[in-house]
Amino acid sequence: MRRIVPIFDRFIIARLHRLEAPLARTAIFVVYFWFGLLKLAGVSPAGPLVQALAARTIPGVPFDTFYALFAAFEMAIGAIFLIRGWERAAIFLLGLHLVTTAMPLLFLPAVTWQAPLVPTLEGQYIIKNILIVAVAVVIGSKLVPMQTDGGA
Repeated sequence: MRRIVPIFDRFIIARLHRLEAPLARTAIFVVYFWFGLLKLAGVSPAGPLVQALAARTIPGVPFDTFYALFAAFEMAIGAIFLIRGWERAAIFLLGLHLVTTAMPLLFLPAVTWQAPLVPTLEGQYIIKNILIVAVAVVIGSKLVPMQTDGGA
């Protein structure tokens, strides 16, 4: 039995290693594409939060236009994560998106915090994005560094 456990352990770890990047890509795709689609369809529960943030940060932009573009942006991020070779672009776009989605924590504290360090449901929704960052880090860690031509 003592010999079987390490063999089984190595087997499971090897399978997890093979699955980690594809599963991470798929998870980001599902979340971003699905949530973007909900926004595009006008049924996202995040709509009021996005509208309040947009009114606070970009008051001159018509919300319907912004919201449709924001939804398409989320869907594009999800789709780009599925395309091999586009990981750097996907991670960059994801970073831009996460900065914007974290803004309510600062700009809409009455909506995102019940008390110091006690988030509302909306605040929790935003804070969970730390997991998305971790998943993107896994994907980025699998990239091969870009080569330079050696001269300039």
